[in-house]
Amino acid sequence: MFDTGVGGLTVYDAVRVQMPDAPVIFAADYAGMPYGTKTEPQVAARVAGLLGRMCERYQPRLACIACNTASTIALGMVREVLEIPIVGTVPAIKPAAMDNHSTVIGLLGTQATIRQQYVDDLERDFANGKTLLRHAAPDLVDEAENKLRGKPVNRDVLKAALEGLENQEKGLWLDSIVLGCTHFPLLKDDLMDVAVFDMGLSPDLRFVDGSEGIARRIADRLDGQEFAKSGPNRFVVTGTVEVTKGLEATLSERGFGTPEPF
Repeated sequence: MFDTGVGGLTVYDAVRVQMPDAPVIFAADYAGMPYGTKTEPQVAARVAGLLGRMCERYQPRLACIACNTASTIALGMVREVLEIPIVGTVPAIKPAAMDNHSTVIGLLGTQATIRQQYVDDLERDFANGKTLLRHAAPDLVDEAENKLRGKPVNRDVLKAALEGLENQEKGLWLDSIVLGCTHFPLLKDDLMDVAVFDMGLSPDLRFVDGSEGIARRIADRLDGQEFAKSGPNRFVVTGTVEVTKGLEATLSERGFGTPEPF
């Protein structure tokens, strides 16, 4: 499982429900973070090259790009380069739009994610006849990383992200918000609290992410294979392992060993 930081743990948690015995190597590319401010060629080259080297070293049966930005930009390239199954994560516009009660859907993501043709295609194919509002909320990544380190969440940052959707035309009629970054579901409860109590939005507002669907896809691609963990899951990072300071409890409770440098 590959991500820029620990947002992909939201996908890991869902995978663990589906496949409790599968050994997992989680790779956090902190040295390349953030992807959202990089150009498409920069992201594609980094993800394809880094995942290629990681697959050579670790020989996984499957790789999951647990990052919306990386997936919307580099998924096709990675699938061409690697011979193992590759599962990506893309904004959950389809499940949000399938709710018949949804007419105005918000999308929170990084700058790079919300501008991708991939997202345009999802809107055209699944949200036709509905309104999709997009807003770049990169500051939510840091809030999610801080939360997993036991630090308080800055409600003003969350409010600003939600206002970025609410202040657009038809924003007052939002009924679903797609969390288009794997970091963002870590803040789902906090976002709902801010939406209802700080902004007066409807308590029926839905926050949608694709982690459960991604987990089902991974389980399907590995159906019939046997797994037996021989020790703790591995957590590897690019750059210095010092960036994982404060994550000890988060990693331990998920069955990861001591972070390792890649």
